Amino acid sequence: MNFAWLKQMMPRSLYGRAALILVVPVITIQLVVSVVFIQRHFERVTRQMTETMMREVSMLVDRVDRAPTLEAARGVIGDLAEPLGLTVVLPDISPRQLGGDRRRPIDLTGIVVIDTVRKTLPEVRAIDLSNGARVTIYVDGRWGAMRISFIRDLVSASNPHQLLVLMLMVSILMTLVAFIFLRNQLRPIMRLARAAEAFGKGQNLPYHPSGAAEVRTAGRAFNDMRARIERQIEQRTLMLSGISHDLRTPLTRLRLGLSMLPEDAETRDEIQAMERDVSEMGKMIDAFLEFSREGAIAGDPEPVPLRAFVRRLVEDAQRAGKPVTLAAAPEEEVVIAVRPDGIRRVMENLIGNAVRYGTRAEVSLLVSAKSVRILVEDDGPGIPPGQREEAMKPFTRLDPSRNQNRGQGVGLGLAIAADILRRHGGGLKLGESARMGGLLAELVLPR
Repeated sequence: MNFAWLKQMMPRSLYGRAALILVVPVITIQLVVSVVFIQRHFERVTRQMTETMMREVSMLVDRVDRAPTLEAARGVIGDLAEPLGLTVVLPDISPRQLGGDRRRPIDLTGIVVIDTVRKTLPEVRAIDLSNGARVTIYVDGRWGAMRISFIRDLVSASNPHQLLVLMLMVSILMTLVAFIFLRNQLRPIMRLARAAEAFGKGQNLPYHPSGAAEVRTAGRAFNDMRARIERQIEQRTLMLSGISHDLRTPLTRLRLGLSMLPEDAETRDEIQAMERDVSEMGKMIDAFLEFSREGAIAGDPEPVPLRAFVRRLVEDAQRAGKPVTLAAAPEEEVVIAVRPDGIRRVMENLIGNAVRYGTRAEVSLLVSAKSVRILVEDDGPGIPPGQREEAMKPFTRLDPSRNQNRGQGVGLGLAIAADILRRHGGGLKLGESARMGGLLAELVLPR
């Protein structure tokens, strides 16, 4: 049996699911007690009380029918009606339009009263429970129609709704108390979730484990994991920075030595090739330093009007002579918290790649309820699907045919862009542009 539809209806949050676990048993208990106890109990009590009352009414009807005259029958009524708590009219000549038994729709015990009266008093013509406070029975007797009425409390348990109201009020009170305790138990979990989410965005929120023992254990494990990751990042940064810095000295000596070599027809080509190699190594070292510094220079996010920000980046690229246009943007401004320097660097890198490998590029800004997407498309050769994940790894170079003789990087541009977006809680996706046929780079940022 497929219960996928039920899973879709369930709450997504831990608080909602815990509240559902709390509320469902309370409602189930209410229903069980209402059906099994209240209905059966009050039905049995009502039937017993009605049977007792009908024996008294039957005795009255029997005495009236055995009276020799109408006056004698009225005398019997006068002697018995008041002690029995009955109001009797004989003969009943009031105009009535009963049309059968009557009761209020919400009078559930009235069903039991009518059924019991019909079984114990066959002479009854009609039963009227519409008043609510009184029961009126119309009986055909020897001296004509007789109307007998008495208070409802003589055949039904008094105030049965009080038990329901009491159960409901107590259930509401206990549910509120349980919600307070539940919120206190879930609060440490929410704090841990916020700390983990912030750490994924490059922020380091202070977090102290608290709450239940299991939550404290998870919190301490998170703190240990965060400390290990921070140490690894710091060690990686120091290692790349140290290696790149140390390599600058021998590269400088190589440049100096190459510049001092005598040029002649036999060695000119070799010297120029060696100078190109040294220049390429310098670019690689600069890229390594840039990659290692990325985590250290990241500041705190700040509110940025993204529509104006993207438009300004496109205009800057156009002034630099790059064939890029803003294809789509929302009419209304959207403000999100980002690190503007980091997003600027990502956009400049992707726009630069787009115009390097294609003849033109287009930028689109799309806004949804939960995220913001910036699309950078080009008409170049694109990246095969099997190499898109590989392209975003550090120090990865794709097939040289993609470069189209326009220069080759060191394989860090997309890796740095993806790392910056991950620190914002977003991501970078590569695909194929349906409109331009080249590469589609999609920046996803949460709102």
